[in-house]
Amino acid sequence: MKRLKLGALAAIAIGAGVAAHAAETGITVAMQLEPPHLDPTSAAAGAIDSVLYANVFEGLTRFAADGSVVPGLAKSWDISEDGLTYTFTLQEGVTFHDGSSFDAEDVKFSLDRARAEDSTNAQKALFEAIDTVEAVDPATVRITLGQPNGALLFNLAWGDAVIVAPESIEGIKSSPVGTGAFKFANWVQGDRIELERNAEYWGEAPALETATFRFISDPTAAFASVMAEDVDAFVGFPAPENLPQFEADPRFQVIVGSTEGETILAMNNKQPPFDNPLVREAVAHAIDRQAIIDGAMFGLGTPIGTHFAPHNPDYVDLVDLSGFDPDRSRELLEEAGLAEGFTTTLKLPPPSYARRGGEIIAAQLREVGIQTEISNLEWAQWLEEVFRGKNFGLTIVSHTEPMDIGIYARPDYYFQYGKPEFVAIMDKLNAETDPEARSALLKDAQRMIAEDHVNGYLFQLAFPTVANARIEGLWQNQPTQATDLTGVRWTE
Repeated sequence: MKRLKLGALAAIAIGAGVAAHAAETGITVAMQLEPPHLDPTSAAAGAIDSVLYANVFEGLTRFAADGSVVPGLAKSWDISEDGLTYTFTLQEGVTFHDGSSFDAEDVKFSLDRARAEDSTNAQKALFEAIDTVEAVDPATVRITLGQPNGALLFNLAWGDAVIVAPESIEGIKSSPVGTGAFKFANWVQGDRIELERNAEYWGEAPALETATFRFISDPTAAFASVMAEDVDAFVGFPAPENLPQFEADPRFQVIVGSTEGETILAMNNKQPPFDNPLVREAVAHAIDRQAIIDGAMFGLGTPIGTHFAPHNPDYVDLVDLSGFDPDRSRELLEEAGLAEGFTTTLKLPPPSYARRGGEIIAAQLREVGIQTEISNLEWAQWLEEVFRGKNFGLTIVSHTEPMDIGIYARPDYYFQYGKPEFVAIMDKLNAETDPEARSALLKDAQRMIAEDHVNGYLFQLAFPTVANARIEGLWQNQPTQATDLTGVRWTE
């Protein structure tokens, strides 16, 4: 009898716990990288968008979960017949989180700031086609282009193009103020960022009242935190070898999607010996992509031969141009006058694909005579030394921005390519609005960088998420680097 009573009490306690959890209106989401600061308009770190895109900050347009471009702070737009003038009608009743009003002057300020001569926007090239931005009236913005740009609406959906207010710009890196469904509440550096529901949101109110982003860089700690249910979801789960264990546990769901993340072995095209195309080709042929995917990602990832997402209809499969061929690699090194090989740096940021993949790549390069000095850098160090300082020979990074092949037209970009013939292709693409012509130009661009072996193209990054089985609304794929919580809710 006593045993039955204890069992009944336990059942009541468990039931109460389930009921409390079912009524949960908050969520704790873990991710591997912490943002260096909180201004998406002045840094290349995708971790900023992972927390803030669509949640805190919004642009005129935005990416939906399927990658389509949909209205954001602009509810509609008209395009002139010559393709040079875009007139945007803004949403009504929008305010910033500090209570200040949102209007056309804020759009003008944001876009003018992003494209200014002294702009620190990491994607400043997105705005190069813009000639003028005019606030016609509080609810209307007119953007005039110097030449047609068929990608303008797409470009305006990037996190780098979100709308900010001049009144709050001074503190944006530590206390961001946007127009989104969630407001910034707190940042405990090294641990978490806390958001809370924006009660004055102009759009559909989110189901969640609070959201906490926790930063857990170590894969072992990531596994432990999810298994103990210390976090409700881990986006971009960094230990793919553990996914089968979660799949077998009814408490969890495993969501595996694709990303825009071209994972590359980047080469410094201006630093000897990588300024020699023969050496870059030798590096490319020394790499066994599948061994990296299997060894570092436990089979998650799609091999690529150029800087373009395989799920894009304009993708060209060029993997064979840089197929695994160590003998050919040695021949190319000898032809380049480096028969005895050489030594270079391999600087690795924190993500698992880089750290784990770096060890495998170092061993593969060693087989053809290329020695690497590995440095494991924290994200801020990588941005300073590699991305901004260009002080590297080799590095591994996943470029998660959507359809970003245009970065190869920038001679001052960190891998320093900028071939004039490639720039010419991009110039034509930017001015072209015909879909078939744009497709042909994109294919030409892919072939050129693959044939020049600008970088070692490894794989398209998969995006595994492990979450509580009762959470719905998380994005499966990553059309841009974001953890959009506006449609996330707990189910009963």
